[in-house]
Amino acid sequence: MKIKSQRDFWSGLMFLAIGIGFAWGATNYNFGSSARPGPGYFPFGLGILLALIGALVLFKALTIETEGGDKIGPVAWKPLSIVLGSVAIFGFLLPWLGMILTLPVLIVISALAGDEFHLGEALVNAAVLTVGSWLVFIKGLGLVIPLWPSFIG
Repeated sequence: MKIKSQRDFWSGLMFLAIGIGFAWGATNYNFGSSARPGPGYFPFGLGILLALIGALVLFKALTIETEGGDKIGPVAWKPLSIVLGSVAIFGFLLPWLGMILTLPVLIVISALAGDEFHLGEALVNAAVLTVGSWLVFIKGLGLVIPLWPSFIG
């Protein structure tokens, strides 16, 4: 069997493996029922869905011809390290600075990974995403996430 698109093949394989891993990991939790889902219900469903998407992409990579084989290029290490670093900084700072200050830090640092960084656009994105996150996670879902810095109260 010939791989007709390297990008689709490897990304499909990655989605398939991660989906199976999440679904398998979710089996350690209580599933509950459809009316009262337990903690394993949602991650199991998402894992299966991700695995199915991966299988479809993998099937496409093996059946549909692409021009030049759609080769994988070099890994963009700088943007990858900037995004991963910003997520690590977010996780480290959240308990002390709260979501209102830490989320804009995450967004501005992550925006530095792009080729076209504009501070004004990054700040507008940070404001919109911070308000949206507050609405979804604090007001909508009622999660207990520190909102303000710990030294404020």
